[in-house]
Amino acid sequence: MINPEQLNGIALAYLGDAIYEPYVRRHLLNRGLTKPAQLQKAAKSFVSAKAQAALIAGMQEQGILSDDEEAMFKHGRNAKSYTHAKNTDVVTYRISTGFEALFGTLDLLDRHDRVDELANWCIEYVENGGTGHGQL
Repeated sequence: MINPEQLNGIALAYLGDAIYEPYVRRHLLNRGLTKPAQLQKAAKSFVSAKAQAALIAGMQEQGILSDDEEAMFKHGRNAKSYTHAKNTDVVTYRISTGFEALFGTLDLLDRHDRVDELANWCIEYVENGGTGHGQL
């Protein structure tokens, strides 16, 4: 088993992105979206750096994260990155890296129950307009 504490936040985010995105893809298909352009546009509301930063803010506002999970997020957010997303500022990009690192860390710790909870919370939050997008 890989110890997430031995990985940098960027590596954890790399994994976390792959863990979170299938939840979003399944959700969009379940909503009946099937055209690639529709899927891509709708997915941005869930997986863009801006959306992920808004999701973390919502989690923090609602007290969703444990102290350990908050530390997992900060480990990713504080990671040194030499690149950033094309369509967002550095701060937003770093926050979204923390969001993804949280999912990556939970996955490596075999906390799949918690990954499910958080991913489903995120989907519901977006659908209810929590990120400024909903029912696309």
